[in-house]
Amino acid sequence: MSQGRADPDEELVARIARGEPGAANKFVALKLGRILALARRMLTDAVEAEDVAQEVFLRVWRHAPAWRPGAARFDTWMHRVTLNLCYDRLRRRREIPQAEPPEMPDTGPAPDRGLLAADVGRAVEAAMAKLPHRQREAIVLCHYQELGNIEAAELMGISVEALESLLSRARRSLRATLAPMAQGL
Repeated sequence: MSQGRADPDEELVARIARGEPGAANKFVALKLGRILALARRMLTDAVEAEDVAQEVFLRVWRHAPAWRPGAARFDTWMHRVTLNLCYDRLRRRREIPQAEPPEMPDTGPAPDRGLLAADVGRAVEAAMAKLPHRQREAIVLCHYQELGNIEAAELMGISVEALESLLSRARRSLRATLAPMAQGL
């Protein structure tokens, strides 16, 4: 395991593998929020994100008996599975042309409060959606999932320097895209 860190999920995964009652429920309760957040940020679609999260936990259930600790943290494997499923869906989106974009529910604050915050949130979401996939992945892992650079780089299968380069390019692009909005505030 990298840097000699113990896997905090090792015991719970072993309990899931043995079919212990309640182990899967406890695991889902611990991990669902982060997996959903990652999928939502990558896909910008809450329904698709829920489908991805469900598939991730099905794979956890199926793969727990075969998991051998030591090579990587289980959480890292789950994030990689989530990202791969998101990329599969993003590829399918490109392959299926749509006449109109799907309607997205407004999840922002009530109209009488926070209009500016909703506008900023939509602008950031739109700017994130325009980023190349690898840059978006780096931003999501480091800023939204709050992973450190070492862990995010390991998860993406790249060096820390390459991750920092992706982050730098993504931040520069986001700044340029959002600059007109910032000037209007």
